Amino acid sequence: MSTETAMYRTTRAVWYVFGAIEVILAFRFVLRLLGANPGAAFTQFVYGLSQPFIAPFQFVFGTPSAGGSAVELSTLLAIAVYWFIAWGSVKLLVMNRPVSRYEARAELQDQDA
Repeated sequence: MSTETAMYRTTRAVWYVFGAIEVILAFRFVLRLLGANPGAAFTQFVYGLSQPFIAPFQFVFGTPSAGGSAVELSTLLAIAVYWFIAWGSVKLLVMNRPVSRYEARAELQDQDA
């Protein structure tokens, strides 16, 4: 397997894992926003699955609520932070790809401009 193929597969894996985490967090956000029954099996499943990902951000912001609905700002923060982590990881991986001298020279000239 070539270096480019391995890098391509690795970056796809990073985006896939990130996508899965984002879907879980999005479900959590929507369930909280719509005031889903916390005793329902699906709601408990989503909350349990998302808890490890939301834990570092849980108390950064308050959670405005009205009735049974809540706008969980910490979930939105987690979504943004995980996106930046995935983006940065992919950028680091791609930075290590082989480049020709011509490509390197052109990139450096663009950076100087």
